[in-house]
Amino acid sequence: GGRGGMKTSGVDASVTEILRQAERLCNVRGVRLTPRRRKVLEILCLRPGPMGAYQVLEQLAETVPGAKPPMVSRALEFLQQQGLIHRLESINAFIGCAHPDHPHAGQFLICDECGQVWELEDDALEQELKTALRRVGFQPCSQVVEVTGRCARCSGKQGMGDEP
Repeated sequence: GGRGGMKTSGVDASVTEILRQAERLCNVRGVRLTPRRRKVLEILCLRPGPMGAYQVLEQLAETVPGAKPPMVSRALEFLQQQGLIHRLESINAFIGCAHPDHPHAGQFLICDECGQVWELEDDALEQELKTALRRVGFQPCSQVVEVTGRCARCSGKQGMGDEP
């Protein structure tokens, strides 16, 4: 029995705790969570849903005068490399990781109607995908599963776990 479940990304832990955890992880890894990187992470964790890079830039510019797109791009790249955020390719957006304390493949449910994102952490699904990849001899560089559709609330049904 491993972990399993569905969490609205970023909601299961306070932003303060996520930032503390990020600082600890970066210290252990010998990398710097600079004030700008920390602020970008905070912006993503405070928002309940995903954000595009330009939305992050707009928020950052409110507290960091002269913030420019390359600054945000570098911060997002660093945070993604450290597993502190996830990039959602299908909607070209970023979201804070709800549990950066352990390595895991991203598994996301994205509602096309309300825009809410749920991060799954299903060990069985992750193992099945690894097995399928090994079977065909495929070496993944990254492993993110994105499923788009309609959440239980938008489709008029119940059962999406930690809905707001």
